Amino acid sequence: MATKKTVITKDQIVSYYMNHVLEHHEKPKSIYQFAKNNGFQESEFYTFFGTLDAIEKEIFIQFFDKTLELLEKNPAYTSYDMRTKLLSFYFTFFELLTANRSYVLYALQQHKNQLKNVMLLTDVRKKFKNYIGEITTDDFRVQIERFQEYQEKATKESLWIQFLLTLKFWMEDSSAGFEKTDIYIEKSVKAAFELMNITPIDSLIDFGKFLFKEKIQKNK
Repeated sequence: MATKKTVITKDQIVSYYMNHVLEHHEKPKSIYQFAKNNGFQESEFYTFFGTLDAIEKEIFIQFFDKTLELLEKNPAYTSYDMRTKLLSFYFTFFELLTANRSYVLYALQQHKNQLKNVMLLTDVRKKFKNYIGEITTDDFRVQIERFQEYQEKATKESLWIQFLLTLKFWMEDSSAGFEKTDIYIEKSVKAAFELMNITPIDSLIDFGKFLFKEKIQKNK
């Protein structure tokens, strides 16, 4: 009796790809070879992806979507204010990245041209900005005088830049348990909200001191 052929899934292809990169520290040479080595047909690959690069983007999308999934499982999350929701997002997202740190470092450092590396996050950028729009509360809009559409766009863009800077800090963090990244997240988010609310600059000064201290230590 013939054995029923196992149907390959999108998640399996992603898993095979990550394993290949981790074991060989390079991309598969071709889609044909990648499929053959993992026991499925090349045609099955195209059911989910058009190129190998598309898998790399998908991996970061999955990190993002998994983060939101985990946040929404927490009953208290919906009652959080905007800043607490963003902090929860950061801590959860970077916990997932840490669990896959070897792959993430490879993916975001594979090209000498940093712009090419950041291009892997183009879809994440759209999702992140949509997420900021979803968690922006009416109370926050009221706090910013004459909050208008262009100001909301500027807020999303500035928080995206903050996200990229946090990612860079995490990639360079060598502290145990990446505790310095946790401190960076807390201070940078607090400083960002104080900037947007034009409130006292204590947090900005505190964040600046933290960054200055880190820079001095790295240059020693």
